[in-house]
Amino acid sequence: MNFRIADTFTTSLARLTGDEQKAAKTTAFDLQLDPTGKGMSFHKLDRAKDPNFWSVRVSRDIRLIVHKTSGSLLLCYVDHHDKAYQWAERRKLAVHPATGAAQLVEIRERVEEIVVPKVVEDSTTATQKKPELFAKYDDAQLLAYGVPQEWLVDVKAADEDSLLELADHLPGEAAEALLELATGGTPVLPAVADQGSDPFLHPDAQRRFRVMSDMDELARALEYP
Repeated sequence: MNFRIADTFTTSLARLTGDEQKAAKTTAFDLQLDPTGKGMSFHKLDRAKDPNFWSVRVSRDIRLIVHKTSGSLLLCYVDHHDKAYQWAERRKLAVHPATGAAQLVEIRERVEEIVVPKVVEDSTTATQKKPELFAKYDDAQLLAYGVPQEWLVDVKAADEDSLLELADHLPGEAAEALLELATGGTPVLPAVADQGSDPFLHPDAQRRFRVMSDMDELARALEYP
């Protein structure tokens, strides 16, 4: 079984207190030693749209979110109980339809409308609508940069006020490409995976998900989350 960690796991780990991090790391090492999790408290997340999300008890209040299949265990996120469950309920692990890369995608229907703070406008600017940054790009072009299918409408409607907020909801490779397009650049198009290939082997996926082959490698990955 492949044992992987996502960049979202190390990012969330860094937000915990020192004692909470220590407990979460211990659980991560235990899972690497036995990915089946025998003797550990696994709970299937019934409200998650992705049926392969499970929570693992770290402590009384800390839960580790994993994505578990017959051939893979992916550490995705760690947080206090309610926040961990909410994170999993808003996401799914998907294979991008254009690039073939594995992505953790935020589910659009579970995200509240992006609200941009309003500023007081004078009479000359009140009638000026800021241009939509990506309206000229068709679906195929945006998909080629790794934008998830369900986020195409939001991306096409984005202006300079909403772009940064929107980028926080997108997979990293899509957000990076959009920010470069918005500043006049031309991002390098991601590679397109061969049909039937492992989505975790795509270059973009390998930036977000790392295979941990032994405990030393996992220790290094978790040393400075």
